[in-house]
Amino acid sequence: MDLQHILEYSLFGLPITHIAIAITLFLLGLALKNLIASIILKPLRTIAKRTKTTTDDKIIAVLEEPLKFSIVLVTTYIATLWLPFRSFDHVVDLAIKSFETFIIFWILYRMVDKFSNLFSFFSSKFGKELHQDIQHFITKALRIFLIALGIMAVLQEWGINVSAFVASLGLGGLAFALAAKDTVANLFGSLVIFTDRPFKVGDWVETPAVEGMIEEIGIRSTKIRTFAQALVSMPNATLANTPITNWSRMGKRRVKTRLGLTYNTSVEQMKAIIQEIKTMLKKHPDVHQETILVSFDEFDNSALSIFLYFFTKTTVWLEYLHVREDVNFKIMEIVARNGAQFAFPSQTLYVESLPK
Repeated sequence: MDLQHILEYSLFGLPITHIAIAITLFLLGLALKNLIASIILKPLRTIAKRTKTTTDDKIIAVLEEPLKFSIVLVTTYIATLWLPFRSFDHVVDLAIKSFETFIIFWILYRMVDKFSNLFSFFSSKFGKELHQDIQHFITKALRIFLIALGIMAVLQEWGINVSAFVASLGLGGLAFALAAKDTVANLFGSLVIFTDRPFKVGDWVETPAVEGMIEEIGIRSTKIRTFAQALVSMPNATLANTPITNWSRMGKRRVKTRLGLTYNTSVEQMKAIIQEIKTMLKKHPDVHQETILVSFDEFDNSALSIFLYFFTKTTVWLEYLHVREDVNFKIMEIVARNGAQFAFPSQTLYVESLPK
């Protein structure tokens, strides 16, 4: 069989030469997509290097992958012209239009990822910096919105009435909404947390249910690592409606205690001890000077009670304990120096007369 007979051979009613050309075009598109895209983008990259901004570099990065896909799509369309299946021409046209719509939304999707920092930039222009968690939330929401919009646009290309389809859900949509009410509640809880910012990753928080360090703030739940290293996942809807104590945001740490001296302590000793404790606290470098209260306020059952109320400058637990220890040692020295003694629970029994 000579070459002419081979070229005249048909497969499925199509000349084998047409099939070979179509396959070659498709394979060339796959093989040369990177090279062709590089040639097309080279002038743009040259211009981008001359500018000081990185915006044009990001736009080129956004367009690169969709451009490669477009090259394969164009070569595939040209290849189909060599395979004239007339009955499938309409389907091929719809497929090409669907892929064009897909490429447009793919570019928009990639732009959301590359330019997500713009949300923070525009927010700062209005005088308030956008929290990173809110930025991530907006980015994820835009991704989901673009995916849903892209699917609807593709379905519209195929003649499917999306609005009528959504309206026809009826009771099914209502049932879905009821089933998803907890998810929606957690979503709005996330918005409250991102907006109010009662805590951030790494903060030490305490709620009526759990205490620990914030490890992750998600769309549905927040993960808290307890001090026993257990991981607790709390729904954001619950967390947004519960009292939260953020210990990491303390500006100072409170010390509230009582000092009991024996009843044989004289008035002069009490006054001297109280004054020296006040002076010591006011001169202490680690004690916050805004509020210092030292007062003899109660006659307890077995002690003369002195009330102490002040704050340490540090909020770190270990440093706080060191400050309290140092203050306690100094109080012991003051009491001993004034000849007084600390009281302890005791009872005194008075006997009027003894039996003979």
